[in-house]
Amino acid sequence: MDCGTTYLCGEVILHYAIIRKGHPLSFRNKDISSQFDELVREHERALYRVAWRLCGNRDEALDLMQDTLIEAFESFSRFTPGTHFDRWIFRIMKNTFIDIKRKKSKTTIESLDTGKLGDDGESSPIELVDMSGGADARLMANTLDGPIQNALMDLPEEFRIVVILSDIEEYSYEEVSSILGCPIGTVRSRLHRGRAILKEKLKDYVRF
Repeated sequence: MDCGTTYLCGEVILHYAIIRKGHPLSFRNKDISSQFDELVREHERALYRVAWRLCGNRDEALDLMQDTLIEAFESFSRFTPGTHFDRWIFRIMKNTFIDIKRKKSKTTIESLDTGKLGDDGESSPIELVDMSGGADARLMANTLDGPIQNALMDLPEEFRIVVILSDIEEYSYEEVSSILGCPIGTVRSRLHRGRAILKEKLKDYVRF
């Protein structure tokens, strides 16, 4: 991410603040509003970074981040002080992202964990390339600009968010499971599949 990240985060925070000033919740408890704003500013770089990786472009990332902040502000009464704000708000961002994609496509995003349907209508597992831990680490250690971001955008959304949270933001399986609200086994499966797809797409750029 280049030096423009801080500016972009500040820009979306400003947009959010302008909207929030007219929100009824803003006038009920100034202390609560201040607490929320402080937490947002603490995590704004990570929020924008994940939004950009999910969306692949500035404008959609700003929209996603702003929608996430508004939704989080309206739901802040359900946040438990002293717990992990980043996990809580990333869960909201994930749900907001999926809602946006559904509205745009006007189709239901189906789970990819059940395999693929054959000509006979039966579901069969997707064949995957096995990757060693060392290869995974080398892949994510390389620059994320250009080809890798393009490869991320080619991943199904379910795989992309897991790869971003686990390999880029370095959350543990347990933390990703908590953020996404799915079993650890599902996290492992999606991460394995996502890494396998990335390995294939990046074979001309990364030596495994």
